[in-house]
Amino acid sequence: MTEPQSDQPHFKRAINLFDAIMLVTGSMIGSGIFIVSANIARQVGSAGWLLVVWLLTGFITMAGAISYGELASMFPKVGGQYVYLREAFGRLTAFLYGWTLFLVIQTGVIAAVAVAFAKFTGVLLPFFSVKHVLFQIGGFTFSSVQLLAIFLIIGITALNAQGVRTGKLIQNVLGSTKLIALALLILFGVALGINHEAIAANFHDLWSATRSAAPGETGSTVPISGSALLIAIGMAMSGSLFSSDSWNNIGFAGEEIQNPERTLVRSMAIGTAIVTVLYILINVVYLLVLPLHGSPEATTLAGRGIQYATDDRVATAVAESVLGKAGAYVMAVLIMLSTFGANNGIILSGARAYFAMAKDGLFFPSLASLNGAGVPARALWAQCLWACLLCLSGSYGQLLDYVMFAVILFYVVTIIGIFVLRRTRPEAPRPYRAWGYPVLPGLYVVLASAFCLILLIAPDTAEFSRRGLGLVALGLPVYFLFGRRFQG
Repeated sequence: MTEPQSDQPHFKRAINLFDAIMLVTGSMIGSGIFIVSANIARQVGSAGWLLVVWLLTGFITMAGAISYGELASMFPKVGGQYVYLREAFGRLTAFLYGWTLFLVIQTGVIAAVAVAFAKFTGVLLPFFSVKHVLFQIGGFTFSSVQLLAIFLIIGITALNAQGVRTGKLIQNVLGSTKLIALALLILFGVALGINHEAIAANFHDLWSATRSAAPGETGSTVPISGSALLIAIGMAMSGSLFSSDSWNNIGFAGEEIQNPERTLVRSMAIGTAIVTVLYILINVVYLLVLPLHGSPEATTLAGRGIQYATDDRVATAVAESVLGKAGAYVMAVLIMLSTFGANNGIILSGARAYFAMAKDGLFFPSLASLNGAGVPARALWAQCLWACLLCLSGSYGQLLDYVMFAVILFYVVTIIGIFVLRRTRPEAPRPYRAWGYPVLPGLYVVLASAFCLILLIAPDTAEFSRRGLGLVALGLPVYFLFGRRFQG
């Protein structure tokens, strides 16, 4: 397909297969893999179940990416998942997704990753700390961490407004760097950091799941099994799925990709597979270096264990165990690069969906324009403004709980769209047909739906998940009351 020959700004097909793979891996690898294993360890309480959570997450993510590729090859358009939902279910469902994407999914992830970047910057520059409050008005406080997070979002947005080539160059450099760095952390951990006491503690009883004791219960931990264990696994997967998300973002840039019918499918499959393997291996390294169980009152790395690594920074604790104090600083730099690269990919991609919505008359008309560099700059800055506002509210964990329910809910609906389009458009060209259809896509729908159900009923996540569902539902009156105004 040739590019439009016009003096008007247009999308440029500047993203090749390597660029696309770097966008997938770079968007997926943010701060989560370095942090969330601590909470997972507290939720399930054993090395075996910790690895099961990551293996199950990897399977669900790969199943989603492999199935999703059929839609990407059918509709390689700017807007990605928004377009797939529009074609399968119509404008209302697509709008609800786009509304939620703008309100909390994409912007919430941008804000959460930016806050994580700022927190890890504090390892090198103590000025940046949630305890360093710059000013306070009533119950509202503004810390140096929030300030840096906002500056990061603004800076990356400005870079991406210069054109897709600038964005992809940043992504290629940082994506390659952090893939190499993760691989080196795994190698150094195995070569230099093996702790035989940790191995004995972690692997002598792989499957005895526990949780922290509630007030009134005897002991510090309580065994869990059956339905309680299933709920614990589901709650723990909120973190691991968050860490494995954003593999779909490359689809938003469909019209900027060379040979998109093949490149989209291949980049999602290859990129997701690379990240999945690295995530599982790095969790094995965590278990080889540190004991899973620990105490929040302990003063040593081994005493705190994986469960109570300082500020949940498991990777930092592992690096410090292997390389000494210098390891903590090396890891802080790695995570800063990682979060910067992740936000670059997420910011680059998300604005394309709002552009597509505006082109359909379902969002502010001013966002349906490209600047001279051929990028939707107004959509980028609108996304920037809202993400900066989200930095002012909620903690990292709260943003994560809001985001993950809505993310997985719309993945489920999108994968169901494969079945719908097979029935309603059986003759439509499908350059790629979902591998394992109908079993693999169906299995994804079942497992991901079970995860959403657990988030809705589990005490620790129910409130935020229901609020997330409420945000989706809030799009209904917006669609009916203001849709015509957007169109006008």
